Amino acid sequence: MSGPLSHIKVLDLSRVLAAPWAAQNLADLGADVIKVERPGKGDDSRAFAPPYLMGSDGKETRESAYYCAANRGKKSITVNLSSPEGQALIRELASKVDVLIENYKVGDLARYGLGYEDIKAINPGIIYCSVTGFGQTGPEKDRPGYDFMAQGMGGLMSITGEREDLPGGGPQRVGVPIIDLTTGMYASIAICAAIANRAVTGKGQWIDVALLDSCVAFLANQAMNYFATGESPKPIGNAHPNIVPYQTFRTSDGALILACGNDNLFNKFCDVADCAHLAKDPRYSTNGERVKNREEITALLNAVFLLKTTREWVKLLDEAGVANGPINTVEQVFQEPQVLARGMKIELPHAVAGTVPLVGSPMKFSGTPITHEIPPPALGQHTDEILGQVLGKSPAQIEALKANGVV
Repeated sequence: MSGPLSHIKVLDLSRVLAAPWAAQNLADLGADVIKVERPGKGDDSRAFAPPYLMGSDGKETRESAYYCAANRGKKSITVNLSSPEGQALIRELASKVDVLIENYKVGDLARYGLGYEDIKAINPGIIYCSVTGFGQTGPEKDRPGYDFMAQGMGGLMSITGEREDLPGGGPQRVGVPIIDLTTGMYASIAICAAIANRAVTGKGQWIDVALLDSCVAFLANQAMNYFATGESPKPIGNAHPNIVPYQTFRTSDGALILACGNDNLFNKFCDVADCAHLAKDPRYSTNGERVKNREEITALLNAVFLLKTTREWVKLLDEAGVANGPINTVEQVFQEPQVLARGMKIELPHAVAGTVPLVGSPMKFSGTPITHEIPPPALGQHTDEILGQVLGKSPAQIEALKANGVV
């Protein structure tokens, strides 16, 4: 493996999305990641299907597309954590890695002798990252947590979707499990920071990352809008709470996003859209005034955009240097020349499907480039390899572990 973390070994005891996403980020960065799964069933997300991957014979496999989204770059070993022998194997593996990632309920792994203090005793430099719904402290720390719950409890759904007084209005979740993904990203950042700190101090540490915390942090400018006014922001559809125009508009044949992030861009837009008088009108000449007069300026621009097709607007606005874009389907995303040129769609050989299409990492490095070499693994695909090469088990020992249901 290449990449900036090619010197790092990770033990991934997580499942579903938030923590596996963090482990996948580390794998993308070059870390050697061992994913531990339950014998027979594996990661819960292996059952999040259909859809399944299609095999080279054109027939459906039993490998879920969902699982593949968060597990590229990893090697899979199956271990029965409920058995003392399985727990001993995990401790052996943990003694040989830099990072351990888990998302069990608070206290669950400690009951198996696999909590932070247990692992720290055998590997003082370990960076142990726990990802939970509500964190390791607080009155709700023992509750199970999921992305959907976090989006609701953390306020995100209250500001997402169309206005409540319009058809289709009301709380909406984001179209992907955004808080799982955000929590995974925060965990990735925290782990990299702990690795950097250990390089200076020689000390590992325990990282506590929670879905609810991540959602609250992700409120960003909307949280500050509340702090500044004392009023909870409301959903406003595809409009922006602090910038106008920064929204979608219907064209004569579809829709377009216009993003005028400053007055200069608004002036440029008005020039090329033959509505320069709007930029001179004191009600609309500055962003502050446009926000105050949002409904009036939006109605005027709605009429302007209906005069041309989406393609005509994109060409016109691109030439003027005004930020804009079409609203693509997922299929259209992977037909975009820019997306393809950036390597955002990749293909890797797969143990069951033959080949598997995947989304590439968005991180680009000049000195330690990311290379995608390991596809999402089949369940237990690397069990023998890890037991033999990492833990030094003999073929007879491996067979005994299998016979006893440990792996």
